[in-house]
Amino acid sequence: MAQGALDGLRLIEMGQLIAGPFCGQLMADHGCEVIKIEPPRRAGDAAEGDPMRQWGRGKPVWFPVVGRNKKTITLNLRDARGQTLLKRLVARSDFLLENFRPGTMEKWGLGYESLSAGNPGLIMIRVSGYGQTGPYAPRAGYGSIGEAMGGIRNLAGDPSSPPSRVGLSIGDSLAATFACLGAMMALHHRHRTGQGQVVDSAIYEAVLAMMESTVPEYSEAGFIRERTGSILPGIAPSNAYPCADGDILIGANQDSVFIRLCKAMGRPELATDPRYASHVARGENQAELDALIAGWTRPQTSAGVLAAMEAHGVPAGKIFRAPDMMADPHFAAREALVKVAHPEFANLVMQNVFPKLSETPGKVNWPGPSLGAFNHQVYQDMLGLSDGEIAELTREGVI
Repeated sequence: MAQGALDGLRLIEMGQLIAGPFCGQLMADHGCEVIKIEPPRRAGDAAEGDPMRQWGRGKPVWFPVVGRNKKTITLNLRDARGQTLLKRLVARSDFLLENFRPGTMEKWGLGYESLSAGNPGLIMIRVSGYGQTGPYAPRAGYGSIGEAMGGIRNLAGDPSSPPSRVGLSIGDSLAATFACLGAMMALHHRHRTGQGQVVDSAIYEAVLAMMESTVPEYSEAGFIRERTGSILPGIAPSNAYPCADGDILIGANQDSVFIRLCKAMGRPELATDPRYASHVARGENQAELDALIAGWTRPQTSAGVLAAMEAHGVPAGKIFRAPDMMADPHFAAREALVKVAHPEFANLVMQNVFPKLSETPGKVNWPGPSLGAFNHQVYQDMLGLSDGEIAELTREGVI
């Protein structure tokens, strides 16, 4: 059984932070050989390599995740010799991934036309804030700005507060996910034609793709969605409800499910009450219904309420944090979390590889490695450089 559906493919990863490297992580998770390029270490630098190496709450544990399964090398792309080495690497690869500001690769003589001249089947994956074309393309674009432009920031949070972030770099991760999806589409096209192409993934467009019917709601009905907090207006009951030891989520807006919720609450008559008997009626009386359910859940423990919901077939769940995930039997049974050996962090646990494939499952083989850890392997085995050549290029700051 092969390890990873992308086994046998090679990707050269350039760029930094999340929007590009998360795409590389997804592909490495499923067996693609990912060679990550970072700037060489320079004397006097406060930090080195991808800034993700310094990120993490409490300890810098973000790079071990986003850099996992990758081979890290150093290369100075501003040096002509470094650019030549990159072209040689790309000529032996299937994909090139970058998330620099549009125009940067062209400035270095590393645009698609130049790189594909030596590799017509090359698939170049480009992730940016606004895309490679259009009036905003040259602008610096971070995930937060793309989230705002794509519309999700206006909808996140409570209506009584300013627009909120969702607690994650969701715009970056969405753009990276769409970039990975586009790369797989381009790979299928190459299988049929032998021709490579450019995958252009913009952060704001990746967010926009998630915006459901917000635009046609306005274009057809003049309706503008706004923040609604923990509810979806008109869809009830579906909310977070308080228990004696914390909140839980209950989703019982479908008629048949609502009937089961009423039985679980010991209030079967509510299912035929004209205020709640239909989807439309429940939506019109949403606040009143939520208050009624909250009155039932509040004095009980979350475990007691969840047990009642499960017994009656009502979708419900607690709001998980990291400790809950690590203690949960379902996470354990599906190996959703995995402990990864690391030379510095003794108890490193991270999310496993998703989605799960029955015949070619991915695997976390190693965490994000140290800066330049694979220099000799890549430069010698792939490009045939001698120890002396590698030492000279290292001394001169090229690698």
